[in-house]
Amino acid sequence: MKLLCVGPIWRGSNAGGLFKAIARQGALIEIVDEFYQIPLEARSLLPKVIAKLSRNQFLREYNREILAKFQIFRPDIVLVYKGAFVYPETLALMKKSGTPLVNFFPDVSFRAHGNLLPKTLPVYDHIFTTKTFGITDLKTQLGISSASFIPHGFDPEIHRPINQFLIPEEFFCEVSFIGTFSQKKEKLLGYLVEKLPSIKLKVWGEQWHKSTNSLLKPFIQGRQILGDLYAAAISASLINLGFLSEQVSGASSGDLITSRTFHIPASGGFLLHERNEQSVTYYKEDEEAAFFEDEVELVQKITKFLNQPEVREKIRQAGYHRALREHSLDQRAKSLVEQLNLLINEC
Repeated sequence: MKLLCVGPIWRGSNAGGLFKAIARQGALIEIVDEFYQIPLEARSLLPKVIAKLSRNQFLREYNREILAKFQIFRPDIVLVYKGAFVYPETLALMKKSGTPLVNFFPDVSFRAHGNLLPKTLPVYDHIFTTKTFGITDLKTQLGISSASFIPHGFDPEIHRPINQFLIPEEFFCEVSFIGTFSQKKEKLLGYLVEKLPSIKLKVWGEQWHKSTNSLLKPFIQGRQILGDLYAAAISASLINLGFLSEQVSGASSGDLITSRTFHIPASGGFLLHERNEQSVTYYKEDEEAAFFEDEVELVQKITKFLNQPEVREKIRQAGYHRALREHSLDQRAKSLVEQLNLLINEC
């Protein structure tokens, strides 16, 4: 099988990890990397202004590159990861050749990432979603019936225990959360530091400058961590928090699992995850991971497991081995490739 893969491949990217896992299944792949074509990480004022003024030109060049690679590579199938910057006409031109188009959509809502996705998603022959409720949302909102669920997984090249001697000293802590700011996450962490003011906490991720909680501010690190540093921060934390995104526009539910559900145990971290009907199916509670219902139980569980290092270590090790057995991107890619072969044969 030859696949044209469209999506970011920076070190630690979920898309890049999946593409590499597909290649390890024996597929021949070619990649169009949106981060190579479009400036998405400008931080200072002048680069931001240039990126904004030139955005349409960058998007046109990106879509031209997709078509150029398509013509040269002549894939059996096109796999687009999310595809927030892919034009409908780009997909239509590739589809005209009879090549199946599939989308791997990793997020909670397809209406919260620009105006192109509601136009492009119906063009694909099949959508893979990492959210079980995404199948219903695609059907009810966009009339898409060809969709299936594949959960996130961990990238064995990135998400693995890091030697303690290689980890920066400032990463070590009792409890950490790694993820983008939201009011729900701020509320949970704010309650935690109010009840346990002496807790050694690290909060990593984007947009935490939006936090208005004065008690929480000393614990905010002010930057995101990616790739090996992400795995190092997990390895350096006694307890890693698995907070989930709340419901947003265009989604019928908040997150039930996330990529961290699998990254944390695979990186050798002890996982304390939000409890819901889906999250508890991936790890046995209090045997392979710990779970909490609300902010009160969050504080209770953190206190309990900080005071029981032997129990915590036993759970951590069991969760690590469960992740290795069942939750790598190689296992996800095997299922994905099987479904892609069926789709090619149908087309």
